[in-house]
Amino acid sequence: MGDDFRAHILLVDDEKDFLDILATRLRNRDMDVSTATSGEEALSVSRKAQFDIIVIDLAMPGMNGIETIKQIKAERPNAEVIILTGHANIKSSVEAMKVGANDFLEKPVDIEILLKTISLAQRRTVENFEKQCQQETEEILRKRGW
Repeated sequence: MGDDFRAHILLVDDEKDFLDILATRLRNRDMDVSTATSGEEALSVSRKAQFDIIVIDLAMPGMNGIETIKQIKAERPNAEVIILTGHANIKSSVEAMKVGANDFLEKPVDIEILLKTISLAQRRTVENFEKQCQQETEEILRKRGW
């Protein structure tokens, strides 16, 4: 695993036009991207496929971003979550971090800043995977008495 690791990204935003444009921009950079237009849809999609990085808006009708993050993290604690919202304030950013968000960006975001944030999340994903593999290897060796 290294630089050629291709992260699987889920974009969640109720603004369909914004979602489609951002997904296209990331796909044009050879990223594997799926989309959801609501928290409920994000949960459904995330249960069918493994996503390394989830980029999510906070202010959505129905299930908001905070509740969506809580449920996703309950099912996939290692998922990297990036908040990308036009409704940022200190209270919401602190609350998002408390429930498991890793980064917080405001719309409109410069694509280069988003790409850098995704890259950092991708690196953390690889590091977590490598730690998990190491722990599993050590457990196998311990059980076999090697």
